[in-house]
Amino acid sequence: MKIVIVFLTGTLVGSEATSATVEIGGIGYFINIPLTVSCQLPALGECVKLQIYPVYREDRQELYGFLRTEERDFFKLIVEKVSGIGPRTALNIMSKLSLTVLKDAISTRNADILAKCHGIGKKSAERIIMELSDKDISAIAAKSIIPTNKKSSSQSSNIGDAMAALLSLGYKTTDAERAIRQSIERLGNNASTEAIIRSALNT
Repeated sequence: MKIVIVFLTGTLVGSEATSATVEIGGIGYFINIPLTVSCQLPALGECVKLQIYPVYREDRQELYGFLRTEERDFFKLIVEKVSGIGPRTALNIMSKLSLTVLKDAISTRNADILAKCHGIGKKSAERIIMELSDKDISAIAAKSIIPTNKKSSSQSSNIGDAMAALLSLGYKTTDAERAIRQSIERLGNNASTEAIIRSALNT
């Protein structure tokens, strides 16, 4: 029986460039992490919470950890939707580029940026762009607009639809996120998709 681990909270007892060891109840968990996460970890001995993506193999289980759910969801998206991209390669990608840069590169179809990652050539970069749709990226981007404890599924849907609309109009991911966030602040969390788009276009 596989145990699905969603997140781990415990004491950081070990940290390397691409790994962290977290102690929970006397058990140490070895977790693979990208460099972009490693540089943001607290000091040894302090509490840390990592969002986990588990990978099960016949002979072992590997854990991949991230500080934000959006980072984990993007990692999951690459591993599960892009053919030929495994967890290690996905980790290399997220070690080289931040989530914002990755989303922007995919939404603007900039294969050159992705090809700079270790283990990713031009063909692999183009495959990532081809197999990940704007809807996939906008759904993940929408999660960072409103804090989780204030967000309903309908709100996420409205924000995701607004994000997709702005991306289709040529907005960069970072600009679309900023415009939508400002619109939500003005209109409130229950704003409709149409209202968010109109407000964002006037930002």
